[in-house]
Order: sequence, then C-alpha cells, then structure tokens
Amino acid sequence: MKDTSVFLRACRQEQTEYTPVWLMRQAGRFLKEYRSLRRRYSFLTLCKTPELAAEVTLLPIERLKVDAAIIFADILLPLEPMGIDLEFTKGDGPVIHNPPRSRAEVEGLKAIKAEEGLRFVMEAIRMVCRELKGEIPLIGFSGAPFTLASYLIEGRGTRDFTLTKTLMYQDAACWHLLMEKLSEVVITYLNAQVRAGAQAVQVFDSWAGALSPRDYEEFVLPHNRRVFQELTSDVPAIHFATGTSGLLELMEEAGGDVIGIDWRIDLGEAWRRLGYKVGIQGNLDPAALLGLPERIERCAKEILDAAGGRPGHIFNLGHGVLPQTPQGNVIAMVEAVHHLSRK
Repeated sequence: MKDTSVFLRACRQEQTEYTPVWLMRQAGRFLKEYRSLRRRYSFLTLCKTPELAAEVTLLPIERLKVDAAIIFADILLPLEPMGIDLEFTKGDGPVIHNPPRSRAEVEGLKAIKAEEGLRFVMEAIRMVCRELKGEIPLIGFSGAPFTLASYLIEGRGTRDFTLTKTLMYQDAACWHLLMEKLSEVVITYLNAQVRAGAQAVQVFDSWAGALSPRDYEEFVLPHNRRVFQELTSDVPAIHFATGTSGLLELMEEAGGDVIGIDWRIDLGEAWRRLGYKVGIQGNLDPAALLGLPERIERCAKEILDAAGGRPGHIFNLGHGVLPQTPQGNVIAMVEAVHHLSRK
C-alpha cells in the first residue's frame, strides 16, 4: 500500500500522478443508501454494529471514486468507556448527561482499553480492510483533546465555550489534568486503530478555532504535541481543524504529517506559512458543492492552482459534506480534481 496508494504517497509529500481526494463525511446523509439505513437504525447503532459501520464506510468508494476511505464512527465514542453517559438526541445532537466540571469529576474519568471498550470500531476496521484488499487505504480518526474536552465540559455543542474557558482560566491545573487524560485516550484509541489495519489517521480539532494563539499555546499545544509524538510513527497523521487561520504555525509545531485547513484561508498562503514542511489537505467550502457543476470545477481548479502542483496536496473540503449536497455534484468534483491535476 505504501508504494501504490496515491493518497499515502501524498501524505508523505511524494510525487503522485494526480492529486488524491477524499471528503470528510463522505459516508453521510447526502447518500440515499445512508439515509435508508438511518431510517432503520439509530446513529449509535450504526456506529456500534461492525457490519453496519463497515457497510457505511464502503458506500462512497465505488459511488464517488475517492482515493481513501474513512472509518464510520463518531469522535465522541471514546468518551463512553471513560465513564461518560452519552446520548445522541434528535435535533440536539450529542448530549453528555454527566459533564465533568470539577477536580473530583475529572479525576474520576477512567483510562480506556480501546481493544475492549471500543472493540466494535476495531472489528469494523478489520472488516473494511478485508473488503478493500489493500487497493484503497483506510483512515482511522479521533477527536483531539481540546475538542473532546469542550464537548465534555459543555455537555453539548456550543458557540461560546463559556464553561470550557471558565475551567481553563480558573483552574489551569484541573484543565491540564483533563487534557492529559484525554491525550492518553486519543493515543491509545488511534494506535489501536492502526493495529486493527488503519493505514492513516486524522485528528479532528474541530473547535480549536475558538482559541486565541496565546491560549492555544498554553492550554492545547503541549497535549497535541504529545499525541502526535506518541502515535505509531510509520502511519501518516493528518492534523485537521477549522477556523484556525491564526493558529497554523502552532498547529504545525504541535505535529502531523499533513495539516488540514478550512476554506477561510487561501491554500497557497497557508502552505507558504507552513514553509512547505508538511503536506496540506483541503480546502473547498462544502457549500460550493451546492452550486452548478461548472462552478464546482472552477473552484476545484483554483485550489489546485494554489497548490501549484507541489507534492503533498490532498484535496478535501474545509469541513464535512452538507446533507443536502447532490450526489452528482460530489462525483463531478472528484472527477474534476482527478482530471485537472493529472500529470
């Protein structure tokens, strides 16, 4: 796989015959087959039933012709073995019923044994790898410590991160204890996914954009650095976040073979700021896929032009595929990227 996969070679900044492309949430609600499954099963049932998770993971490979698969799961799944009561509610999304907001509650969070507490994820990975037969690489993933901590403390999605930042600013020692525990969970979880067969991993720090550079440096960077340092070294790691144009250099310092960016910054500018020392992933606005095919192709070309044909670019969206996206538009985008970038 190392020598033949366009995606894995791009992760290592090796020359490729065309730019590889995959999409966050490529196995999601915009696919009619996924919607059909969701009418029959709850989201957590899909995640926790290996046969179903594997089926969903494989849906985009033939339909979209993407260059990598990503295991179907959720970033919050590792929290349950830690002793967290997690529920996915209709309309409100994930809800945590016992958010840890005191020193005693943080100290009570359990370490996890990923092969036991998250066995269903590992089995789904093994199933997918058997189906892919080494022809398409599989990406494993986890939420980053800060994003997981924010969900834990807030108890649900948030826009202002008031409770999270209150803990950071009022009890830094408790905050760092929580981040240390979550870093250990992320490392354990991702390395278990690699042992199960994942050929690359992505760390989602989806909410890091809520932080100032100074706060990121003090409260997040040391923990993210530890995560990337302790991941299995022979597997490429992608470090993804949104709203982090002001944090790019700090993200690169934290680690990752590839830095994933959103659409709020020009890809060429972002890569220049990173000194071309790492690969780069992105960065089409997901809403662009709601437009006309000719505009989608033009937007794809602009991003490819910004990358300048340098080795190490992986085409992706700046976040996940929107549920209302026409499947034909996604296919048109993938075809355009492959065609326009072919050497």
